Amino acid sequence: MKKAPANAAIVLKLLPRYYPDAHCALDHKNAFELLIATILSAQCTDERVNIVTKGLFAKYPTPEKMAKAKQEDLEELIRSAGFYKNKAKNIKACSQALVEKHHGQVPETLEDLVHLAGVGRKTANVVLGNAFDITSGIVVDTHVTRLSNRLGWVKSEDAVAIEKRLCEFVPKQHWIKLSHELIFHGRQICKARKPLCERCFLLEHCPQKGV
Repeated sequence: MKKAPANAAIVLKLLPRYYPDAHCALDHKNAFELLIATILSAQCTDERVNIVTKGLFAKYPTPEKMAKAKQEDLEELIRSAGFYKNKAKNIKACSQALVEKHHGQVPETLEDLVHLAGVGRKTANVVLGNAFDITSGIVVDTHVTRLSNRLGWVKSEDAVAIEKRLCEFVPKQHWIKLSHELIFHGRQICKARKPLCERCFLLEHCPQKGV
């Protein structure tokens, strides 16, 4: 492992202490539901996705049924999640690929997942970590990006570069949970516009107090 930032050890110790129940905020019953929910979560809140998927999965609960759905019907069901035309196209194509190439099962490798429509490295990491407990990488979303920069761990907005740097000093057994912990902290304390520094348990370890 490459040298860790000076505050990394204490931050990595405190995060699980304060967020012992940190978890994926997307409602799902299986790997397929998590995959589709994560595709829908692009530029959309998890809360909105959970509202949308309730109706979507009630009508199309399996890859086989979603693959046969009319795109306009999918568009109507997911309209409020934004970019609904492109997302509907992707979830239909993704479902078709699952049926045609993977026997209706969500693949358990990064390489296979990123070849599915609408799936990039972030989505693949979400599915592998949360549906299969496979440690493939660290999920880097807007919260993880913001906090990694504020904590002085990176100076980048590039998700791939941030993930690479985090993986250099974060113990592998912490990769899956770390993103959840940072997301929880980003939503509750280290908010984008007005971080609640006076309430932050990481205050004395943060190089950007009062950002």
